[in-house]
Amino acid sequence: MPQEALRAAVISALEAELARQTHAALDARDESISEESRAENKYDTHAQEAAYLAEGQARLASELAAALAAWRALRFPPAGHDRAQLGSLVTLANGRREDLLLLGPTNGGLVVQSPADPAREITVVTPSSPVGRALLGRAAGDLLPPPRRGAPAPRLVALA
Repeated sequence: MPQEALRAAVISALEAELARQTHAALDARDESISEESRAENKYDTHAQEAAYLAEGQARLASELAAALAAWRALRFPPAGHDRAQLGSLVTLANGRREDLLLLGPTNGGLVVQSPADPAREITVVTPSSPVGRALLGRAAGDLLPPPRRGAPAPRLVALA
């Protein structure tokens, strides 16, 4: 699968989320300073709550901007690499189910459509997650530790 197409899919999803969070932060800021939010008595905290919300959304927007920079700077492994590393697209089999996982620098849990097959989804995992940590350094055919006691061990099927 083309690595730049994967990067573009992730960046597009992050840019869309950044636009949503930026818009939400600006709306909350406007709400916190509007005339209608002026306190009517000492117990009225509407403006203060809106300001806290704006601050949290602005912080999230800042984190998304940092994530975009990390994804733009990511160096994908060379074609034909034999060990899972940052930037690897991994096919993981767990029973009859096969999942596509992309080892990325940030935003674990993000799901994007596969550029090669829009019917399939790719989930981003990071090295700080248990699955990401277990995948690092593994080769095709390796078994990963089972997610819980008595569960079948997932198998790394392929790397791209």
